[in-house]
Amino acid sequence: MDTIGYTTLTRQSGLMHEMQIVANNIANAATTGFRQEGLVFSEHVTRMQGGPSLSMASAQVRHTSMLQGALTQTGGTLDFAIEGDGFFLIETPQGERLTRAGSFAVSAEGDLVTNSGYRVLDAGGAPVFVPPDATDVSVAADGTVSANGAPLTQIGLVMPTDMNGLIREDGVMFRSEGGITPAPDGRILQGYLEGANVDPVSQIARMIEVQRAYEMGQSFLDAENERLRTALQTFISSR
Repeated sequence: MDTIGYTTLTRQSGLMHEMQIVANNIANAATTGFRQEGLVFSEHVTRMQGGPSLSMASAQVRHTSMLQGALTQTGGTLDFAIEGDGFFLIETPQGERLTRAGSFAVSAEGDLVTNSGYRVLDAGGAPVFVPPDATDVSVAADGTVSANGAPLTQIGLVMPTDMNGLIREDGVMFRSEGGITPAPDGRILQGYLEGANVDPVSQIARMIEVQRAYEMGQSFLDAENERLRTALQTFISSR
């Protein structure tokens, strides 16, 4: 295969990867706290020994959008949305994780937990505890949890120290490789949930563009394969 074929193959691989990401965005357009992803293409040019340079396209870098998702009022006492920057701090068996999905509940032990049963942590990294007999639970904008007017604890609101070190582990959970720091500008809204920040219309349009680009590349590869086959057959027949 010549250099043009290799270049097209790397581009096809990147387009297929992007198609998977776009499809995942569309599938999670209604997922609470989901962050839309994109793919960054880069070009690597190298000079072949005894031949022309070879351009290879790479699409390995994912970009997570941090735009604010739509806020929906639910009225739920343990439904929380973050307005502005910041993430909730969650305790998992693999370590501390970050999320924008704020649909919580109280476990039998009195811990504030996610839908997956992971404990929500406070500003100091300890589990948020809500007494089973607590009534009139309210949460202030800074995350302070109160029951019957008496403050109990403060829900942690953090930011990654390095946004480039934020690694997605599933649709709504992230790991911060560079550590975390308090989020000074975020506000917690009780009785609200933040929807996905996915724009379905633009994502569907992008899916169509990627599909057409992939089909064009495949047509080129098919034509190139037929050209090489014809040339080889002609060469064999002439001998």
